[in-house]
Amino acid sequence: MDTPKENKKIGLMTLVMMIISAIYGFANTPKAFMQMGYASIVWYILAALVFFLPVSLMLAEYGSSFKEAKGGIYSWLEGSIGEKWAFIGTFIWLAAWIVWMVQVASGYCIPLSSFIFGKDTTASWHLFGLSSVETLGIAGILLVLVVTFFSVRGMNAIAKVASIGGAFNVALNAIFLGASVIILVLNHGHLAQPVSGLGSFIHSPNAQFGTPIAMISFIVYAIFAYGGMETMGGIMDSLDKPEKTFPRGILLATIFIAVGYALTIFMWGFSTNWQHAFGSGKVTLGNVTYVLMGNLGISFGEAIGVSHHTALLFGQLMMRFTGFSILLAVTGSFFIMTYSPIKSFIMGSDSKLWPKRITKLNKAGMPAFAMWVQAAVVCVAIFFISFGGSTAAKFFTILINMGNVSTTFPYLFLVGAFPFFKRLKNIDRPFEFFKNRFWTNVLVIFCLVVLAGGIIFTIVQPILQHEYMTAFWTAIGPVFFGAVAFIFYAYSNRKRQRESNAD
Repeated sequence: MDTPKENKKIGLMTLVMMIISAIYGFANTPKAFMQMGYASIVWYILAALVFFLPVSLMLAEYGSSFKEAKGGIYSWLEGSIGEKWAFIGTFIWLAAWIVWMVQVASGYCIPLSSFIFGKDTTASWHLFGLSSVETLGIAGILLVLVVTFFSVRGMNAIAKVASIGGAFNVALNAIFLGASVIILVLNHGHLAQPVSGLGSFIHSPNAQFGTPIAMISFIVYAIFAYGGMETMGGIMDSLDKPEKTFPRGILLATIFIAVGYALTIFMWGFSTNWQHAFGSGKVTLGNVTYVLMGNLGISFGEAIGVSHHTALLFGQLMMRFTGFSILLAVTGSFFIMTYSPIKSFIMGSDSKLWPKRITKLNKAGMPAFAMWVQAAVVCVAIFFISFGGSTAAKFFTILINMGNVSTTFPYLFLVGAFPFFKRLKNIDRPFEFFKNRFWTNVLVIFCLVVLAGGIIFTIVQPILQHEYMTAFWTAIGPVFFGAVAFIFYAYSNRKRQRESNAD
């Protein structure tokens, strides 16, 4: 194996931008405002306090103590609860992110269209006589191939793209923040969506979220909005002074993301009246971000006193910049997910469990063959979904349902393994936040209850709506991926033992 050439080490602010790019979804905030209005703020803050902050601190302890490990969460789990469960948990996690890549690549052209045309025109895209769905499929496949092509050339390319994505994510928030404050000031403090006491922050203006069951579903949605921090574990060996940089980066990003979510949701009310925007029922979760940003631009123009035509132009510019920013943020996330999950799994586990070509590194220190295999799997899935007709559409729905729970299921492993990690002796702990064993265990149990409750409700909700097939495929995701991991591990472990005995 060739000696990998050394990449430039990743610093603190680059790491923060990468975390923001991977986790913070600006589009989550208009969706939250649409679903629950100001009342969504409470649930996002609650999700940050009971899930994001404690779990981030746990990951910071894992990362700083296993700073030399190349396997990210696999190494963390293996060091805490053993190889077998680490293999199964990480396999479920990797499978979920592969499903995520299929989803993102399939819809990648929507923000591109918003940037170019100011609206989603993808339904009219036709390449070489192909249908719009097939054209988007080809574009998604090209995205996967291009991202993989650059990713296998080293962490420098990944860090640059992810950092740019994070920077534009911050810029989008800054423009939104600046325009919203100007609108509020020029309107003399008058909110487009009035606040009528504490009730505005408790009760949703949306009648569909007036029941306890619907509110629980939103809590689950809020928790899932913070997912993805664990993907940063795969870049530990690329950080400058990881024992210090990783926990600091996590804490800074946690503060930005939690405050950013809460503040942004509230500020949508500066320019948007809920009834005016959503009363007609024409706005969907798919286009709400672009609709509200366009409305922000129009409100800004009206506030500064320009003509109606110019205000509409501001709205178009806002929609285009939103499309461009989301496009770059998604690209940054895609670069990270193309490399980090598979690297954590392949490079963290025993090389004897895999074919030799899978674990081989190229000159840039990347598991290039494994990454191209992953790209092939994603491309085949996209091709089948795009060209397979109605059967493929059903398959795509099944994939989404299987990925929904599988994305968060590995957190059960990470959080559940934390008490075992805390019991490890003769281990350097450069960063240690949880020092009292009793309260640590109490917090772990609480986080597990929150996670398990969210997962169980995600499965139960479609049953309550009599969508039994959706419930089945949602539940079967981690079970199916876990079973595949168990069988593969059992086979590879027996093979490894036979080779060891032969030696």
